Amino acid sequence: MEYGFVIDNRRCIGCHACTVACKAEHEVPLGNFRTWVKYVEKGTFPDVRRYFTVLRCNHCQDAPCVNICPTRALFHRHDGIVDFDKEQCVACKACMAACPYDAIYIDPSTETAAKCNYCAHKVELGLEPACVTVCPEQAIIAGDFGNPQSPISRLVALEQVMVRKPEKGTMPKVFYIAGDSTSLTPGAAPRPVGYIWAQRPQSEIDADYHRAGDSGVAYTSYDVSHAKPWGFMVSFYLWTKSMAAGPILAAALLTLSGYARAPVLFGRLAPMAALVFTFLTVILLISDLGRPARFLKILLHPNPRSWLVWGAQILTAYSTVALLWLAAGLLLSEPLFAMVQWPGLILSTLAAGYSAFLLAQARARDLWQSRLLFPHLVVQAFLAGSAVLSIGAVYAISGRALVDLLLRSVLGGLVVHGILILSEVALPAGNKDASDAVRYMIQGPLAVRFWFGAVFCGVALPIYLLAFYFSHPGPGSLLPAAVCAGTLLGLLVYEDCYVIAGQALPLS
Repeated sequence: MEYGFVIDNRRCIGCHACTVACKAEHEVPLGNFRTWVKYVEKGTFPDVRRYFTVLRCNHCQDAPCVNICPTRALFHRHDGIVDFDKEQCVACKACMAACPYDAIYIDPSTETAAKCNYCAHKVELGLEPACVTVCPEQAIIAGDFGNPQSPISRLVALEQVMVRKPEKGTMPKVFYIAGDSTSLTPGAAPRPVGYIWAQRPQSEIDADYHRAGDSGVAYTSYDVSHAKPWGFMVSFYLWTKSMAAGPILAAALLTLSGYARAPVLFGRLAPMAALVFTFLTVILLISDLGRPARFLKILLHPNPRSWLVWGAQILTAYSTVALLWLAAGLLLSEPLFAMVQWPGLILSTLAAGYSAFLLAQARARDLWQSRLLFPHLVVQAFLAGSAVLSIGAVYAISGRALVDLLLRSVLGGLVVHGILILSEVALPAGNKDASDAVRYMIQGPLAVRFWFGAVFCGVALPIYLLAFYFSHPGPGSLLPAAVCAGTLLGLLVYEDCYVIAGQALPLS
């Protein structure tokens, strides 16, 4: 069985009966929607037409929300319905970042994710979903696509149908008869400052700056707003994770390559910094959950397909190696130190870069699908670790040679980081949405923050100051410390721009 919907746009009159029935059936809170109707007006006076489009969860056969959910709170039923278990949900909002259709929201009453579940409780009794029952024009048809003789299968076979975002490869099971591409494509019809019956949040208005006039004769006259799932806490979490993985990564690379051996700085300070920032990263991760008390469900009820689960396991293994590394430094045990160097290098690389695979699972966000993201995160971690160790070397009086080696590591990391930033914004993006997200970051509302904070203050100025430092050697320690501090702040600004820009564009 493969339950799904057909929306017949030839019949829909935009009455919102489906929206109201869904809200009443499931007690959907004010401001949230499992089913909603979008209005798009096309044409020029007097030849103008309004198109109505019913939007909802697509019960995808390859559902990104099911794959990314760390606790299996979202799952496929035997009949193909994508259902959810609010008792398992930790409200990490990863499913919201992954859904290409903006179909998931956080229910303020339960503080867990929620969405259309095809009225599964009614289906089990042989009844139809509430939206189907109340539609006065029979524009919503529900049924089993797995049965080729069912009315819904015949409709799809005989009529010309469309689906939303087929390029995502989710195999959605909501089909539109006489669907309008302008209405089904997010952002294709520019949105005014306010709708006919509703106001719009300023963040949505900012995201539309580059879309104005795209369609010329079409605009969205009514839609509903959707919250952006991840905010500054996620940016801060990525930043602290770079500083958690970086000290061990930099120390292991410099030690294994034979450039330096520093029993105090590499053997003690590096693992201590790694453990402190790993602890801070875990605290940030837990505090950003809507249900932080359920954090252990990620480890005790894991979804092996979710990179949130793999990330938690990698951080646990990395913390264990960092503890052994610290023990080797405190005990001055050469055999133990030699034993943990390669595991430390491998696990610090994974701890730095696993977020690239997590963001890639957020298939709704095209900016985050970059193949450069994994190496970029590893380079950022090396840069952050070198900066942290440089500050430690300056104030631990580790000697000019070691300080200069670490500052050269910072300089090398800055150069590669700068090249990767330019590659991210200059190379052709995978599609129009990814290109628009880049434009939002470099030309739109984030432009000043990106160019001044992330590029100038975080890359160009530190490179210039380090070049000045090496060409004018002196005993002062203020300049290297200031350069490293500025580098770390620039990394935070870049992470924040990247997270915000990835979620800026509309999905519905």
